[in-house]
Amino acid sequence: MKQKVISIVGPTAVGKTRLSIKIASRFGGEIISGDSMQVYKGLDIGTAKITHEEKQGVPHHMIDIKYPDEPFSVADYQKNVQHYINEIDSRGKWPIIAGGSGLYIQAALYDYQFSKQRRDVHVTKQMERELNEKGAALMHKRLKEMDPDQAAKIHPNNHRRLIRALEIYETTGVTMSEYQKNQLGNSSYHPIFIGLEMDRDLLYERINNRVDHMLEEGLLEEVKLLYKQGYEDNQAMRGIGYKEFIPYFKGEQSFEDTVNILKRNSRRFAKRQYTWFKNKMNVTWYSVTPETSEAVFKNILTDLAGML
Repeated sequence: MKQKVISIVGPTAVGKTRLSIKIASRFGGEIISGDSMQVYKGLDIGTAKITHEEKQGVPHHMIDIKYPDEPFSVADYQKNVQHYINEIDSRGKWPIIAGGSGLYIQAALYDYQFSKQRRDVHVTKQMERELNEKGAALMHKRLKEMDPDQAAKIHPNNHRRLIRALEIYETTGVTMSEYQKNQLGNSSYHPIFIGLEMDRDLLYERINNRVDHMLEEGLLEEVKLLYKQGYEDNQAMRGIGYKEFIPYFKGEQSFEDTVNILKRNSRRFAKRQYTWFKNKMNVTWYSVTPETSEAVFKNILTDLAGML
């Protein structure tokens, strides 16, 4: 029988972390972060990284394993998570993935064959030259024409992923979306997806309040330290909660505008997360509110008991 892996998914600020602790405590599990940014040391407040107290003694993995200037890919995530799934299972515990990075979770649980799609150095260098000469906006427009689905997921400023998506099409004639779609359905595991959803207006209000709380906790100081340490151009600083502050530090926008942009980007990200999980995974969804979350969590625990 395939190893069962529980995955708690859904948009940011919906309550995934709290639910994952309850599930791990109830069934004897260990948690693997499903957030692609929590792997970086020093990115704590902006990634809503779980605190020592919040862990309640539950072992966590895939947190603080990289420095901000170290690269970290979906393939790296896949390899690490599959290692931890097997390790947790060998201890007689349930592996539980909790987070909102849909592509990363999907890649870890399904048989994405990244190694078979080797990079063509010459094509990559050509793409990098074009990016420098023509600009990211034009390159992104080109991707949108050939692979609109992938273009919707990749921000023009994410040069690494933008070049990779274009490179795959140039070298194979197959879009990245088609490449990923063809790999779905095959999994070495038995994934159990539990999704949390919330009324959009209520969720957006929670996101706005969460940003305010992060600022009270010292988010500005956290990002400023990373900026002063020279991480501006690294992958870690391209995440939401970090990239928005760069123009502010350079005197190009006000602090008020920066906060408003961060809230807007966080809301948009939540919408993209929800769309991804709805379209890409076979998720059992549970609707929650701050008032009903405890009762809903009890129902989830009951439902899970019948699945495990």
